Amino acid sequence: MFRIVCLVMILTACGGVHTRKAGAQDPLVAAARPDLYLKHLEGHRVGLLVNHTALVGDEHLLDFLLERGVQVVKIFSPEHGFRGQADAGEIVSDSVDSATGIPVISLYGDRRKPDLSFMEGLDIVIYDIQDVGARFYTYISTLHYMMEACAESGKELMVFDRPNPNGHYVDGPILEPEFQSFVGMHPIPVVHGLTVGELARMINGEKWLEGGLQCNLRVIPVGNYDRKTPYSLPVRPSPNLPDDRSVNLYPSICFFEGTAFSLGRGTQFPFQMVGYPDPEMGDFSFTPVSITGMAKNPPHQDKTCYGIDLRNGDPLDRIDLSALIEMYSRWNREGFFNSFFNKLAGTDLLTQQIIDGLSEEVIRAGWREGVQAFRAMRKPYLLYPDLDDGF
Repeated sequence: MFRIVCLVMILTACGGVHTRKAGAQDPLVAAARPDLYLKHLEGHRVGLLVNHTALVGDEHLLDFLLERGVQVVKIFSPEHGFRGQADAGEIVSDSVDSATGIPVISLYGDRRKPDLSFMEGLDIVIYDIQDVGARFYTYISTLHYMMEACAESGKELMVFDRPNPNGHYVDGPILEPEFQSFVGMHPIPVVHGLTVGELARMINGEKWLEGGLQCNLRVIPVGNYDRKTPYSLPVRPSPNLPDDRSVNLYPSICFFEGTAFSLGRGTQFPFQMVGYPDPEMGDFSFTPVSITGMAKNPPHQDKTCYGIDLRNGDPLDRIDLSALIEMYSRWNREGFFNSFFNKLAGTDLLTQQIIDGLSEEVIRAGWREGVQAFRAMRKPYLLYPDLDDGF
């Protein structure tokens, strides 16, 4: 293994990170700032770790770079695939991009970290994937493994940053080491309030890569960005996050993936309703069905589920446990939680707190110290103005 000394370059057009001011333009994603990165790609063989969200306007980054003479020789794809159409958890196979003939290497399934052989013939890898700011969203786990592969092979990793639609708060329990998994690899809260570029800096700086490795990291920042201005994603980041409401609810409702309940997969409003095939669970009802491109085999397929409709309401600025606590209070049998729940929570304490009937206020109070410590630890890695102090 090579140990690469940390080299982080933060580039902006005028030498400093842009801040958002009243009347300023909308955020300009890093991919749409070619003046900051094209010169660094000249004469290099480039790999892309991207999916369908790697857009420059309406054009995919791959096409954008090829048109400008960048030598793209390899594509890596995360969960849901290069085109973003695979179901959650669905194995994605290696392939070839039909439009360009460039090989596409899947990093979801049996292989989650690139073999060193796949890094051969590359000088630089570009990561450009839209994240939603939750610890269990697996695109950041794929980022981690690519950082390790770059560190071990001596390749530069260039992160094209994008806004975090849930970047306006930090909340949730800190992941404990014994619950580390592909849906939680770092000792951070469920909602970390970082962009992918900032998180990459933190992974590097805190030496969270295997063996304390650090990769040669260059972050291209977003222009005109702050965490407080709402950001609406131009395309859905994964098949079951179709709109702003689902993205906003995702950090709270994803906990239901670790229960017996449906969270709306198999409807047009996933992550915006929860239910179970029992009328005692609530007055609202829905029936999950197989939907091509969204949910081929959703939980409780073709069964009427009863529960809670979450499609309406104010945007959340914290994790909301009320639906989880309410559904557990209506549950009158064994098997509410499954083994996946603790991995999502990053701890087994939350399970016990809900079983014990603790209120949301008491549960949240237990997060306070960890969240405050994390916010202090993350400050050196920030590229954009931080949130106001307080929890």
